[in-house]
Amino acid sequence: MKRFILFIFLFSSIFVNARIKCGADKIDEILNIATNKRVALIVNQTSVTECGTHIVDTLIARGGKINTIFAPEHGFRGNADAGESIKDGIDTKSGVKIISLYGKNKKPNAEQLSDIDLIVFDIQDVGARFYTYISTMYYAMQSAVEFNKEFLVLDRPNPNDFVDGAMLDMKYKSFVGTLPLPIMHGLTVGELATMIKGENWGNTKELNLKVITTENWNHGDRYELKIKPSPNLPNTKSIMLYPSLCMFEATTISVGRGTYYPFQMIGAPDKNLGEFSFTPYPLAGFDKNPLHKGMVCYGLDLREENE
Repeated sequence: MKRFILFIFLFSSIFVNARIKCGADKIDEILNIATNKRVALIVNQTSVTECGTHIVDTLIARGGKINTIFAPEHGFRGNADAGESIKDGIDTKSGVKIISLYGKNKKPNAEQLSDIDLIVFDIQDVGARFYTYISTMYYAMQSAVEFNKEFLVLDRPNPNDFVDGAMLDMKYKSFVGTLPLPIMHGLTVGELATMIKGENWGNTKELNLKVITTENWNHGDRYELKIKPSPNLPNTKSIMLYPSLCMFEATTISVGRGTYYPFQMIGAPDKNLGEFSFTPYPLAGFDKNPLHKGMVCYGLDLREENE
């Protein structure tokens, strides 16, 4: 019996030690950098620790001084539609002011950073060049250099951990493509931030950058998200198909927005496109105004495709 208990203890210890520990889970390291500094956090609903507590609440509980929350596309709580304007406000739980970095104001300005010493970025990326959270990080890094602020990235694994697709032609640079990267960049946000500084993209060479890395995860390891990173990426299948199906967003082909399986099917109101059908409708927490709303779309169901 004693041997069995010892085996369970050792097995449990190995299992616990092997759990992925993201940058946000290293609270002591964060506080060592943030102590006696006025902090701004660029965060959303994915910015939680392994115990499920939001990083804002965790840092405040540990005595951190947070002056500002900067919100990316989809907002601080991650429930706004793609392209929907995000308003400034106050976080009702913490009382911290929220400033949108999506819409007209994509880059923190001098006034917004006047009471800030350290900018902390902690948002889950999905590894695609056109996912706008990395554009937000890039512009914030530029502001940090311009206004002499420190920049800290709390790293998280990349669930689409591979490199593929064409490089961006910088003639077509936009907020959904700010950097000379392939469609799938194969980097974590911490690695990407380091690359941006190393390549001096956006004149960021002089940035005071720190990255708190992830433990117990290596490139090639599978990583599934517990929280959907944006309204229309509800599960692993949608996240893996997103880099390919997002290309259809510039066409009249629906990618399943307005269903509970966005980025897992494609179609349009044309019976010649396939036997599978679906009908997009406004859905709270997904898409309020989907393409081909209320119309039967025909096409392909990709939910059972092998990964």
